[in-house]
Parts: sequence; structure tokens; C-alpha cells
Amino acid sequence: MTLAGGLRKDVRMGTRIATNLTLPKDLVDELDAVCGPRNRSAFVEEAVRTKLKREKMRRAWSQAAGILKAEDYPHWATPELVAQWVRDSRAEETDPGPEV
Repeated sequence: MTLAGGLRKDVRMGTRIATNLTLPKDLVDELDAVCGPRNRSAFVEEAVRTKLKREKMRRAWSQAAGILKAEDYPHWATPELVAQWVRDSRAEETDPGPEV
């Protein structure tokens, strides 16, 4: 379902909790100009969900950084070596299954 101004209304209605956010007046004015005062909650909800998704991804990338050691994967050192590794991997004979 779409709200005026192109905002998406999230289907996750579930339990709603009223909260009080304090924002600078200029930000609220800009928010109202974009979505209107009756659509603030939907706009802010979508913005917070987007920001949280990005933050979760950033944390996942930070935690995963460095888990692959260069010395363990010398075939990934250059784009040319990676391409050759892919070609070699695809060319390997796979298990044809039980002989007939």
C-alpha cells in the first residue's frame, strides 16, 4: 500500500508502541514538507528500518573482515588468478553418479 508522497506503508502493523522523539524544528518542517504531518510516523519508521538494516550489514562486514587469510587463498591475489581459478573449477570433472 502506498501513502501520499510515495511513502511505503509497512505491512508489519503488529503491536505499536507510542514513543516521544525530540527533533529540531527545521528537521520536522522538512519532514512535513516531504510527507505531511499526518504521515510522520510511517516516514520515520521506514527511515529507522533502513538505517538499522545498514547498521546490521556494516557490523556483519566488520565482524567478517579478515577471516580469509591471503596466504590461504593465493589464487585470489589478482583478478586474473581469480578468473583462472573459476575456469579451472568449472572444468573439473564432477561425480557422474553410480556407474550404469
